[in-house]
Parts: sequence; C-alpha cells; structure tokens
Amino acid sequence: MSNEQQFNQVTHVDIGPEQAGQRLDNFLIKTLKGVPKSRIYRLLRKGEVRVNKGRVKAESRLKEGDIVRLPPIRTAERGETPVVGRQLRQYLENNILFEDDGLLIINKPSGLAVHGGSGVSLGAIEALRAEHPELRFLELVHRLDRETSGCLMLAKKRSVLLELQQAMQRNKIDKRYMALAKGRWPKGKSTINAPLRKNTLQSGERMVRVDASGKASVTHFKIIQQFASATLLDIKLETGRTHQIRVHCQFAQQPLAGDSKYGDEHFNESLKPAGLKRLFLHASHLRFKHPLSGDWVEVDAPLPDDLNKVLAKL
Repeated sequence: MSNEQQFNQVTHVDIGPEQAGQRLDNFLIKTLKGVPKSRIYRLLRKGEVRVNKGRVKAESRLKEGDIVRLPPIRTAERGETPVVGRQLRQYLENNILFEDDGLLIINKPSGLAVHGGSGVSLGAIEALRAEHPELRFLELVHRLDRETSGCLMLAKKRSVLLELQQAMQRNKIDKRYMALAKGRWPKGKSTINAPLRKNTLQSGERMVRVDASGKASVTHFKIIQQFASATLLDIKLETGRTHQIRVHCQFAQQPLAGDSKYGDEHFNESLKPAGLKRLFLHASHLRFKHPLSGDWVEVDAPLPDDLNKVLAKL
C-alpha cells in the first residue's frame, strides 16, 4: 500500500510475511501515516478496525494471510510522502556504511532524530523510506539520541529485525561509542555498574537517573586520549538503557561535553571557543553476526569533522 493511497473508503489489507508478527496497533501506526495515535486507538476501541471480520485488541499479533479491514478515514493529516531536502538526501546517499538485502547501516548526523514525532516532522527512518519506496519493509533496529551521531542499523526484513533485536538483548552485538568527558578520567575506572530509572517530568521531558530500584545498567570505559580538562573515551555498552552513557558519566561526576540535559554548564561554556556546538557522543563501531549469512560484520563510523576540530583545539 502506498503512502499516497486515500483511505476515503473501506480498505482491505492482506497481511504478507513481512507484516506477520507485528502488533496490530504498530501496523496501523505505520500504515496510517500521519493519523494521530489517539485516533487509531479510538478506531480500535470502537471496533472499526477488524481482522478476518472480527473485533480484535490493539496488542493482537497479525499472522500471514490475515485480512485487515480499515474504515474510511477522512483527515487532512493523513500521511503523505515526506519531502526530503537535497542536502539531507545527499548526506544519506554518501553515508551508507553497510548495505545488503537484509540490512542498512548509515552514519547518522547529529541533529537528525531517528524518527519523527513530538515536534519533529522528519526523522531518519521517514527520510530513508521516502528515498527508497521500493523497500516494502524498513524498520529501526535500535535508536540513537537526536544529538548523537554515528552507526544506525535498519532492517529490510522482519526476520533480520527480530534476530538483531534479540542479539542486542543478549548482549551479542558489540556497540562502541566515542565521547569526550569532563576532567581527567581515572585509569582504574573501567566499569560503571549503576541501575537506571526513567522518569517523566511534568513538562513531559524524559529524565533518567541512577536509582537502586531501576534497571541493571553496565557501561565499560577505556581512555583514548587525556587532555588538560577533558578525556576522550572509548565506551562499550553492556546494556542499552535510555541516556545510559550520559547518565553514567554524570554519576561519575565527569559529564559529557556539550550535554545540555545532564552536563556541566561551565564545562560546556569552556569548550565553545574550541567550536563545540553539540553533544560530544558518537556511535563509532558495530560488530555482530549477520542474521542471514552468519558472517561477522564489522562497521566503523569515523569521528565527524566538527568533533575532530574540537579535539585539535584542546
């Protein structure tokens, strides 16, 4: 089904192998691009969306061969193919780190969200889908913060998506980051093991903090280079919690350079003359076993020029 299809009449969608296994609500959110989630859940509650002629719950899993009935949806917000600017299109074309029939890995720029929403009209996934309409399936394997640059994996097959996500949960994917932290990092501080808990402020902003009741979180650190007032670190995640590296560095009283949420304001100001304008955190390396071939895949994303220029001035 194309993004341009008009849902102004009853539509029936045959579920193929690529959609099988998805939750119904997630399938609808992707299919009815631009329709607010509240509207989609209302349609489900009222029984206007049916699978094989029967009412179903949002969390129901679709099976190959199912027929999903979509009611007429009249809304000006109905999804249209997003327009990808020339500069972003060229960047994405020139920053593919790995690609085959099942997988795409790009070097995501800082400032680009991985997906749209909450005030962001166009994320990496929407831009890539718009640029590759021939792909029936394209989904994020994992996420990166908007300000974080580097390796971002996307699956072209549902089987690849599920296997890589399971590999991440089992810590079978080697994910490494480069980051600049405040002060001189002690040589003996190689691991931080501190549970993290996610909180939502009244403003709706997400904040994460170290909390004994939180989820187990382990981060490993190795010094790459020491500077007078900062340390360049190679960081390996054992777990993948929201804002894990940023909060663990804050917990160590050595927050990341350019971190406006968890950082040190004076430290950030001191780096402005060196040209730092964003969070100094870069997803630099991935190593994993390919779900289709069984071969080991190793991908490196070089440190961006803007961050290299900062280091040259320290």
